[in-house]
Amino acid sequence: MNGDRETLSTRTATATSARAEWRAHPMLPIAAALGYATSVIHIYGLGPYIAPISETFGWSRTQVTFGLTLSTLVQAVFALPIGLLVDRYGPRRFGLVGILLTCGAFALLGTASGTASNWYGLWGIIALATLPVQATVWTSAVATRFEASRGLAFAITLCGASVAVAVFPLLGTWLIARYGWQTAVVIQSGVWAAIAFPVIFLFFRGAHDASRGVAATSKADRPVLDGVALAEGLRSSIYLRLLIASLLFTFTIIALVVHFVPILTDRGATPLRAAGIVSLVGLFSIGGRLATGLLLDRFRASYVGAVVFMLPVVGCLLLLTVGSTVFGQMVAAAVVGLTLGAEVDVVVYLTTRHFGLKSFGGLYGGLLTALSIGTATGPLGAAAIFDRYGSYAPFLWLTIAFMIGSSIALLSLPAPKSAA
Repeated sequence: MNGDRETLSTRTATATSARAEWRAHPMLPIAAALGYATSVIHIYGLGPYIAPISETFGWSRTQVTFGLTLSTLVQAVFALPIGLLVDRYGPRRFGLVGILLTCGAFALLGTASGTASNWYGLWGIIALATLPVQATVWTSAVATRFEASRGLAFAITLCGASVAVAVFPLLGTWLIARYGWQTAVVIQSGVWAAIAFPVIFLFFRGAHDASRGVAATSKADRPVLDGVALAEGLRSSIYLRLLIASLLFTFTIIALVVHFVPILTDRGATPLRAAGIVSLVGLFSIGGRLATGLLLDRFRASYVGAVVFMLPVVGCLLLLTVGSTVFGQMVAAAVVGLTLGAEVDVVVYLTTRHFGLKSFGGLYGGLLTALSIGTATGPLGAAAIFDRYGSYAPFLWLTIAFMIGSSIALLSLPAPKSAA
């Protein structure tokens, strides 16, 4: 009986604390979501441009997507150092500068001349411009403001990628049809910067960022953060399993989303219809992420992640069997959407629960290296498979195998020792 009272008391206190967090910082996760959406504009926004660029310059799809590979490999190299800098200086200054640099760099793709050196040089600029907007920046600010409702706050933040999938392919396809791809990429970048930057400027502040009009935060706003040291976390077998799950899942899910428009057009869909169906990925991703966030706050996170990581298997099987029908394509997009970004939601949450916040930027920066490697190699691998076999079917089977592997890696994790 006493145990029941204690449990009820704990739940009541947690609910009260969660409400207090949202009252104090209601716009922070939304601002962070817009920032996170910007950080993937060159990834989720690339799909509609692949075929037009290939046709304009006579390139294979592998050549077109190799620029993305170079960019994300650079991000992988610098993910850990950026995380350490965020731990030291706070995320706000990185986010504000990075938003403008990223949108400007993406717009520069419109100046492509058709030479390989020029194309890869432009992607090199994107690689450097996107360093200050990595996921570490947006999630670290939210982590310092939310404890009781961290899962939901993370989910809203990371819904930025869901918004990106819902908006960028559709907007890009419409602009390409109206203005051509080289003008479209410039307009798309400018429109998004005008939407995201003002909100981030007004509302994006973590506990370690200076408050408005104050040179430095007070001690009350800069709590001593608990958790393990960076070296201890990096040596942990738990950390290794998170790395493996991140790499396997991201390799396939990002490639699947980047190539979703070509996958559907190869199955008879018009470019605009394919982009409309892909927008379902983003829309369902929002619901899936919010549901995942709520489940992470209530159930063992590794079990939640293992189940969510298996959902793309269903989507791939649908594309392999009934992928030529509109209904099959729409259901596959919806199922993939329910899990899109789950690797970030789950991995970020598990990192804070297993290792605390003391070295969160550095530890998550290391995991972001795996996420970036998967992002870099997945789209390129899918393009290479298509160029080799003239079909995306072998890649879809590979996706199924990798998803199963990532799910097993999460299932092997122990329960967190603390809820830091």
